[in-house]
Amino acid sequence: MARTSTPHARPLALDEMLAQLRAQARPEALAGMAAFGMATQARLGWSVPALRQLGRQIGRQHELAIALAASGIPDAQILASLVVEPARLTVAEMDTWVAALAAWDTCDQACINAFSRSPLAWGRVPVWAARTAEFERRAGFALIAALAVHDKAAIDERFIALLPLIEEHAGDERNFVKKAVSWALRQIGKRNAVLRLHALACAERLRAQPARSARSARWIGGDAWRELSATE
Repeated sequence: MARTSTPHARPLALDEMLAQLRAQARPEALAGMAAFGMATQARLGWSVPALRQLGRQIGRQHELAIALAASGIPDAQILASLVVEPARLTVAEMDTWVAALAAWDTCDQACINAFSRSPLAWGRVPVWAARTAEFERRAGFALIAALAVHDKAAIDERFIALLPLIEEHAGDERNFVKKAVSWALRQIGKRNAVLRLHALACAERLRAQPARSARSARWIGGDAWRELSATE
C-alpha cells in the first residue's frame, strides 16, 4: 500500500513551509468552512485541492510532514498527510499525530492519505477506537473506512472481525464519532457482496437496540441500513 517517494527540489524547513502557507492564507474562506463543521481555530483557509497541488510540488518529505502534523494548524496537518512517507511512519509518530488532531477533516485526511497506506494501520484501529478523545476515537473508525477502500489485498475476515468493535462504540453520542462509526460500517458493506450481508446484519442489530438507551446506535444502524439496502 505504500507509495513511492516523489522527487523534490530540496528539503524544506518547517518555518519556511509555514511562512508559505500563511502568505497565501484565505481568511475569507473560514466562515464557509465553519458552516461545514470544520474547526477554524488556527486555520488559514486553504482548500484541499490547493493543498494537494502544493503537496505535489514539494514532494514526499517525511520529517517535514511530522513537523507539520504537530503544528496545530489544520491546513498544515492536511498537507502533512499528502507529503508524508507512509511506509516510514512509526507507531509513536502515528499516535502523536492523532493526538494533535482537533477537526473532522484533518482526521479524515490523515486516515485516507497517510495512515491507511502504512503497514501499521491495522494495528492502530483498535487502539484509537478505544481512546476517549473525540478525534482519536474518530480516527479509529475513519481508518476502518479508509482501509475498506484502499487495502485491496485485505481478506474479508479482517473486516468481519471489526464489526464487534463497531457495535461496541456505536453508543457514543458525539456527532463526529457516530458519523465515523457509520462511515466505517457503510464502507465495509460496500466492499463486496459478502461483506455487505455482514454489514447489513450488524446494522439490523444496531437498529433493534432500545430507543431510549441507544439513540446513537439506532441512528448508525438506520444510516447504514438505508445506504446498503439501496444497493440490492
